Amino acid sequence: MAEPVRVRRLTDQEGQKLQQIVRRGSTSSVRYRRAMMLLASAGGNRVPVIAKLVQADEDTVRDVIHRFNEIGLGCLDPGWAGGRPRLLSTDDEDFVVQTATTRPTKLGQPFTRWSIRKLAAYLRKVHGRVIRIGREALRCLLARRGVTFQRTKTWKESPDPERDAKLDRIEEVLARFPDRVFAFDEFEPLGIRPTAGSCWAQQGRPERHPATYHRTHGVRYLHGCYSVGDDTLWGVNRRKKGAANTLAALKSIRTARPDGAPIYVILDNLSAHKGEQIRCWAKKNRVELCFTPTYASWANPIEAHFGPLRQFTVANSRHRNHTIQTRALHAYLRWRNTNARHPDLLAAQRKERVRIRSEKGIRRGGRHIAAAA
Repeated sequence: MAEPVRVRRLTDQEGQKLQQIVRRGSTSSVRYRRAMMLLASAGGNRVPVIAKLVQADEDTVRDVIHRFNEIGLGCLDPGWAGGRPRLLSTDDEDFVVQTATTRPTKLGQPFTRWSIRKLAAYLRKVHGRVIRIGREALRCLLARRGVTFQRTKTWKESPDPERDAKLDRIEEVLARFPDRVFAFDEFEPLGIRPTAGSCWAQQGRPERHPATYHRTHGVRYLHGCYSVGDDTLWGVNRRKKGAANTLAALKSIRTARPDGAPIYVILDNLSAHKGEQIRCWAKKNRVELCFTPTYASWANPIEAHFGPLRQFTVANSRHRNHTIQTRALHAYLRWRNTNARHPDLLAAQRKERVRIRSEKGIRRGGRHIAAAA
């Protein structure tokens, strides 16, 4: 049997970048959908589930995953293009891009960044290679090769000494016990304010929301739970994060598998997730807590499913209070769970679970009868 198509293990930078794109949703629709495919695959979701999530063909999802495994985050920009042949050779273009992405001080220039004018002038007189290119052609070349003028940013890697061990354990339980794996995380701080978003409207007449508001309602946190095997998402709004609320969510997850078999919950390293009371309860109820490494919450399968929840319930909204906001969130969750998979597939899964439980009951009853004899 062929191995399921899946992205390779993400680096910390790749995971954080994909998580940022999915959370903000402010990039192009192509980058957003492709980032969601990769993040969902990294979280252990199979290709059919991802295809339903992003409303794409399964072959498209597989192509994006294979492309990522080959070239990394460059697959987010397909680079579709056409037109007459370029005047510069591929080697010349590579040299221009390499020069533009090198700090000028390393090339003996007395400034910390290039401008289009300075870069074009430098390329005309660089020793051993003269490239004559106009400023507009240079700007188009850099844009075509994915080099844009942007602010510098900081980055961080996971300092967790058990990073690889934790990721290995998460991958193992997702591969071996998908029907008994759950994910848990808190969604946003949810405030009451007009939130920008996108919608269909007449050209030049966008839907408008007030820009002035008062933050008098406080915030809430959706304690979200996700069943990997059932592709089911649910949650409860709370006033704050805390060990008591985390324990209540874990109990609801344990209730979803009442057969007493061990289950596995993937969650991040927030202190409210690993108190002594929570650890004792988990050990007593056969719940293994699989923590993601520090700064690697992208490994949590629930992260990919928070993106659509944000886009379709929080963005482009004007909820008057937290009660209305909570109703909207729960209405979307009900719709999402109903439409997550084909009804025939869900019915077949339910029948299979009933059959397995009935067989277990017969076996237990047989052992009791034998013991009595």
